[in-house]
Amino acid sequence: MTALRIVVMGVSGCGKSLIGGRLADELEVPFFDADDFHSPANVAKMASGTPLTDADRSGWLSDLAGLIRTQDSGLVLACSALKRDYRDRLRSGNAGVRFVYLRGEIGTIWSRHASRTDHYFNGRAMLESQFQTLEEPGPESEPDVLVVDVREPPERIVDLCLQSLGGDTGVGGADQ
Repeated sequence: MTALRIVVMGVSGCGKSLIGGRLADELEVPFFDADDFHSPANVAKMASGTPLTDADRSGWLSDLAGLIRTQDSGLVLACSALKRDYRDRLRSGNAGVRFVYLRGEIGTIWSRHASRTDHYFNGRAMLESQFQTLEEPGPESEPDVLVVDVREPPERIVDLCLQSLGGDTGVGGADQ
């Protein structure tokens, strides 16, 4: 069986870290948060309320693609992966990587942001910028992406992920 490599994606505040961590626990694979791989310059830029550019993200995406490649036991990675090009860079050299897109409306996500503390992501304008940058994956163009509504409870989202991945993971049994 091929090691599972899953990227949980979406805008800031959609629940990537929460869902990714729980999914990794269920699958018994390591969990990584892409935020931990940003350069100090990128973190400072975001903390000041300035959105990152494609150039800012370039080295970060290369590092993340390398991380995916080196995890022989598989992994779950929480990563915004907002553009198709970013997702393609994460797929490069990583056959079989799957994505879980946590889809939500800006009002829902902003209400979550309002209750966050100790995170460098700063301000509604930054969130709006992410929504403007977001190229939503669709089943026709990116069949390796599971789309899940963030309004679902976290337990339900994890269950939906496990059901979708059932044939690849051995999780969930044959009746799924």
